[in-house]
Amino acid sequence: MDILEAKSEVVKAGLELVQSGLIARTWGNVSCRVDDEYFVITPSGRSYESLTPDDIVLVKIEDCSYDSEIKPSSEKGIHAMAYKMRSDVNFVIHTHQKNASAVSFLGYDINMLSEDSREIIGADIPVASYGLPGTGKLRKGVTAALERSASKAVVMAHHGALCMGTDYEDAFKVAAELEKVCEEFLLDRLHIVSGKVSDNIAAVAEHIAEVSEGAKKQAMIFAPYTSEREGDTMLMNPAEGGESVRIDLSNGNEVSPCDEYPESAELHRAIYNSRKDVNCIIHSKKPEILSASKMGGTFKPLLDDFAQLIGVTLRTGEYNPANTAKTAKKVVKKLKGRNAALLKDNGAVCVAGDMYDAEAVEMVLEKELRTDAAAKMIGDAKYINPVEAHLMRFIYKTKYSKKAKTNK
Repeated sequence: MDILEAKSEVVKAGLELVQSGLIARTWGNVSCRVDDEYFVITPSGRSYESLTPDDIVLVKIEDCSYDSEIKPSSEKGIHAMAYKMRSDVNFVIHTHQKNASAVSFLGYDINMLSEDSREIIGADIPVASYGLPGTGKLRKGVTAALERSASKAVVMAHHGALCMGTDYEDAFKVAAELEKVCEEFLLDRLHIVSGKVSDNIAAVAEHIAEVSEGAKKQAMIFAPYTSEREGDTMLMNPAEGGESVRIDLSNGNEVSPCDEYPESAELHRAIYNSRKDVNCIIHSKKPEILSASKMGGTFKPLLDDFAQLIGVTLRTGEYNPANTAKTAKKVVKKLKGRNAALLKDNGAVCVAGDMYDAEAVEMVLEKELRTDAAAKMIGDAKYINPVEAHLMRFIYKTKYSKKAKTNK
């Protein structure tokens, strides 16, 4: 394939990855084979929305060498192995899709595929052993999976998925079918465990919440608001639609009055006043997040993008609209060193420096809690080693996030 044509295909695929929700922020990567010696791949830490063909890097399959000032994706090694081991593969997408991630804790391959799925993916879906992102250990795990299976899809433990195709369209077809297979796998396990029949993957999280001890104690329910810091004020917008209100951060007074003062205003104000790095807050009540908040407690990372973007643990605080000042401070403590905290029975607050990052936090949190629910239902989940979680969080905060911000 012509190099410029290959680069253009990769740029197009990057946009489709974002629009389809198969990745969050700059996670994941895309490549296209040029010939038997070279492939082109997305750069490291760059926003897909801003990419042009000039940003896509030409890499040698044999040794991953490249002649460019732009650094290619740190996962170039697993792409190179796919092209080296599979002569029929010409396009590779590394996704962080929700359902594939939700089964990535499994220590065994998925073998129960329908005939239709087998025609698209292959006879099975291997689960590669875990390795930190961008490391030789991750590459070895994927290589071993490729050696034992002819599948076009590999699930990477605690990480994401590798979807391979004969061309652009085939690779995305594999990614879509992988989501379907993983969803069917989880819903089948839900039926075995609970007797419930559902076509909604959120039912897995709902079931886990229903049988948890934490669900027995209920907190006051309040409406979710999204907010943004603007100078010495914050603008709060009801998540379910309605009138906005601007509030003074120093005293909590309304700058632009509204008919109903938000019950969570003191919570948002406390977060902004204690976290100078936070300029946006999303109060999310997405199904998996809401179910986890009913359980309460502390959650440990099953996915490495959770450890990187949100923190080494997720903690639960109870905010009470009848006792705002005291309970707001308690939630702030649960957020220390983290970008999200669960609110008992009320979903979670996702915080970041801008709305782009806050939305990414929400996406990753939803994916993590879907994975956690699946792990609790199936059992035998191995969480990411705390030392590795701390390492990924440190590297992300000191290096990767700054690069991503610069390249938005």
